[in-house]
Amino acid sequence: MKTIITYIIAILSCSCVYAQSAFTNMGNFQLHAGASVSGFGDFTNTSTAGLINNGSLYIMGNISNDQASMSAASGTLYLNGNSLQSLNGSQPFKTYNLQTNNNSGIMLNANLSVAGLHTFTAGLISTSVTPYHLVYESGSSHTGSNDSRHVTGWVKKMGNTNFTFPVGDLTYHRPIAISNLSAVSEINGHYFTPSQHTTSLAPPLVMVKASEYWELDKISGGTAQITVNWDHSKVHMDNVLLSDIRVAQYTGSNWTDAGGTASGNTTATGTITSSALSSFGAITLGYHSIPLPLKIISFTAERRSGSSFLHWISENEENVDRFDVQRSDDARTYKTIGMVAARNSPFTQHYDFEDPSALQGITYYRVKAVDLDGKFMYTKIVAVTETQVSPVSFYVLNPVRSVITIFNKTGWDGLFEYRLFNAGGRLVLKGNTIMGANGSAVLPLPSQSAAGVYMLEISNSRTHFTQKILVEK
Repeated sequence: MKTIITYIIAILSCSCVYAQSAFTNMGNFQLHAGASVSGFGDFTNTSTAGLINNGSLYIMGNISNDQASMSAASGTLYLNGNSLQSLNGSQPFKTYNLQTNNNSGIMLNANLSVAGLHTFTAGLISTSVTPYHLVYESGSSHTGSNDSRHVTGWVKKMGNTNFTFPVGDLTYHRPIAISNLSAVSEINGHYFTPSQHTTSLAPPLVMVKASEYWELDKISGGTAQITVNWDHSKVHMDNVLLSDIRVAQYTGSNWTDAGGTASGNTTATGTITSSALSSFGAITLGYHSIPLPLKIISFTAERRSGSSFLHWISENEENVDRFDVQRSDDARTYKTIGMVAARNSPFTQHYDFEDPSALQGITYYRVKAVDLDGKFMYTKIVAVTETQVSPVSFYVLNPVRSVITIFNKTGWDGLFEYRLFNAGGRLVLKGNTIMGANGSAVLPLPSQSAAGVYMLEISNSRTHFTQKILVEK
């Protein structure tokens, strides 16, 4: 293959240059703002080179960099190949902005450093076992990460700004976040499955989540808080009381309690933020109680012919006494309206309950699963109404008080992502919920939410919906 070698200063200000073959830079190669260079083959930047990218550099092949002290400059590096691309060389490759758009993936055999914004467009990023890192410099950020585009290896965070590590395991995006850093820090992050040393526990922890953990290694810096999340639709979440969940930290000999107060639902999604930690290491969820064996897989409600028909599916029942069906007219105060005996089967079980009571507006239901020793857990909350609502998209009850009530009229069922922003644009609530094609979702508002106007977003791969809502207290 023909190789293009750059020996002299290349100053590109308002032009597009295409390299059809592999090309090598051995001199000074500078792209000014507005300039664009597209390389369809491999790109080699030698130890004598001086690459300064203030424009747009598109590379579809592999990159090898030996230039020491490379400047991030102010341009964007686009990795947009059609086959697996690799980054190699003896020196880190530095860029200001980065866009990764390769469904076949990108392998880092050298550090790739981002000083501005990294946009995940398509494909996974892997790091070799040396390890090398995708480095986010102080103040940098990323957007667009999800199950099909994230980092399956090591990520390095520099600086003292809040940061979410866009890590996962090839199949699922499982991020972990750090916040309130007390000093400029260097922290390495990686996601792993399954957890290790799960029997080495320091009281009051009695169990840790066995299916996943994150490794956060502090190279330098001060204290920080760590936010861990769970998503039962991706990785099995233990059936434990929300109040008994903590952040767990492995100290080298035992998993210890790192504090925190959990929010969310163990049958769906949730988060918990640790106390300020001076050292990190392996991080996962820890429990102050042994998880209940019972799992509620789904709970739905439908209004037909003047009755509410409730249906829930459970699995792995053991020492469960009963299911109390509870009803509310305001999503705050619930009254038990019936009881269904548990079958205590290890296999999947289907339960039904009919409530023939008349409705006044919207009625909320939940099921309380009660164990033989008195321990209990709640299903998610569902809502029904006899009011005719728009069949076009979503219907959101407005104004909002303690919960956000959503009716799905899109005609599609499945997993939906939701996000709630306050009037200042700050994200105050996010997660995932499963809704049937004619079902509903009830999202508890964070207790600290102030009255005012908020923006709600609901989306999946087929639809995107936004609506202003008014929160009243």
